[in-house]
Amino acid sequence: MEFIAEIFLIAIGAALINNFVLYYFVGICPFIGVSKEVETAIGMGFAVTFVMVIASFISWSITTFILIPGAPISSFVAGFFLTPEKAASIDLTILSYIVYIFAIASSVQFVEMFVKKSYPLLYRSFGVFLPLITTNCAILFACLTIMSNVAGIDNPENAWGLSKAITLALFGGMGFTLAIVIMSGIREELNFADVPEPFKGAAITLIIAGILAMAFMGFTGVDSGIRRLLL
Repeated sequence: MEFIAEIFLIAIGAALINNFVLYYFVGICPFIGVSKEVETAIGMGFAVTFVMVIASFISWSITTFILIPGAPISSFVAGFFLTPEKAASIDLTILSYIVYIFAIASSVQFVEMFVKKSYPLLYRSFGVFLPLITTNCAILFACLTIMSNVAGIDNPENAWGLSKAITLALFGGMGFTLAIVIMSGIREELNFADVPEPFKGAAITLIIAGILAMAFMGFTGVDSGIRRLLL
């Protein structure tokens, strides 16, 4: 029961309470650039979610088995050159940024080839923003969050397994999708609104993003109530 409760808290936290876009303000580029039409926004949200899950799986695997101190593969290889104590203490997390960027880039290439072949109209509507998922800091943020919890930086007694890492990535992507779809729906309606000239374009978009961020602040504290209820 405790494990299920923790999974649920991670899920609702990533999707609503600590929404990557509206709470941490990561992934703003596609959030602003690809939120002009609902259909395109939904496609981008699904693409980002898929890439986030795949990249997080790769990142968790590499972090768990290679990067963190005591990782089995790095300890095994280092054991040929060092004493067992020194081999077990090797910390390769300094390479995390490089490793995660490669993981994200490979995932994006897979998604780009799939979308280009299966949905050419959607591929053309994405334009340059689909390959730019590679530099979407929301995905890198998810990978780094997973690393900090796998390594037990925040809570050494409760290091994350694969299920928690995938939950964060999946619901973080769903939260991104929710935010970008809401934004695109509002922006479509703005096409029929009388927006003052100084606020047209990026100005009104950023104002709407700020209002959405304040609206999502209403979820603050929900996780504490759920935690008391379930645990």
